[in-house]
Amino acid sequence: MNVRYLSVAEEELGKAIEYYEDKEVGLGLRFYAEYRAALKRILAYPDAWYALSENTHRCRTKTFPFGIIYQIRSNEILIVAVSELHQKPGYWKDRV
Repeated sequence: MNVRYLSVAEEELGKAIEYYEDKEVGLGLRFYAEYRAALKRILAYPDAWYALSENTHRCRTKTFPFGIIYQIRSNEILIVAVSELHQKPGYWKDRV
């Protein structure tokens, strides 16, 4: 299954990596590794994660306070947001 990102979701991922790397050298890489592990879980079991709507789900990272908001499409997973969980809930809804 392919993975596609909304451009704003890619920006959020990049900003999160930068933020953690600025806090501590190597922390941004640890965040990215955890993000990639969550993405692998999504690809293996797309329907297994918390449903926000019929086609939209959220998979949380294990250590960092982030969730990957995604939609299951016919041949792809669309990453809608890389959401810091302390932000305003549902801020990403107008993206889909």
